[in-house]
Amino acid sequence: MIERNALLKVENMSVTFGTGRKRVEAVKNVSFEVFRGETFSLVGESGSGKTTIGRTIVRLNQINNGRVLFDDKVISGKISRELQSKVVRKIQMIFQDPMASLNDRAKVDYIVGEGLINAGICKSKQELNERVSRSLMDVGLLPEFASRFPHEFSGGQRQRIGIARALVMEPEFIIADEPISALDVSIRAQVLNLLNKFKRERGLSYLFIAHDLSVVKFIADRIGVIYGGQLVELCYTQRLFEKPLHPYTKNLLTAAPIPDPRRARNRSAIVYDPTQHDYSKERPLLTEIEQGHLVLANSKELESYKRDL
Repeated sequence: MIERNALLKVENMSVTFGTGRKRVEAVKNVSFEVFRGETFSLVGESGSGKTTIGRTIVRLNQINNGRVLFDDKVISGKISRELQSKVVRKIQMIFQDPMASLNDRAKVDYIVGEGLINAGICKSKQELNERVSRSLMDVGLLPEFASRFPHEFSGGQRQRIGIARALVMEPEFIIADEPISALDVSIRAQVLNLLNKFKRERGLSYLFIAHDLSVVKFIADRIGVIYGGQLVELCYTQRLFEKPLHPYTKNLLTAAPIPDPRRARNRSAIVYDPTQHDYSKERPLLTEIEQGHLVLANSKELESYKRDL
């Protein structure tokens, strides 16, 4: 059950890489909230800034403007060692590539338990081993797998190890950065079901990053659509599929695969052209056009979008 109080708040986040002529603004003034018990999804094409936002939340990237709040405490910029320790424990990340994100020279017991070791959470070796074994069993792996190396497992099993590594810290919030894009189609549903299971049983909240709207339709409560580092539309999942407003959102929806060959053949693709927007006289703002539905637009575009509702 989703509680209507925000666990995470991103306020006017901007992230820049490089300097001078090589300066790139990867994220531009992005704001959103993730409620307790909610799966909030960020969707957009490669290079849109989704992963940068996730990595900035967990302090792997430096924020240039704006701030990030977790449980009503600012966790961006310089923070105390005590708060840094809380961020490590309460916010975990599941990475896209289940092979590259695991140390191939380390055994599974160390990979899963490394966070517990670094945080000094376990008082004994026995307690550490018990928590690692329990976390492996929670994701459907045998405790005996703890003595093996990552290369001995399939892609789906390696991603389960990555999930076990996140869960062993008993977090409140998990950032899942395209956790199924590198997996076979037959394995994807298993991983999504696993994430939903922990959401129900443990009250976890997720930031689920993806580029495929057909995937997030299954798991997300709300969706934020990112283009060129900007949030262009934000809405409840069902409503977004019923009434997409921004042209880029419509473009993503027509690009999502359809399992019915007849419908797929008859569907016409919508190609998004950013030059169709005339912002020379009035800059766009992310505006609530109906309850819970926000779209990036100027006043002229807002009138057009209202007629489409």
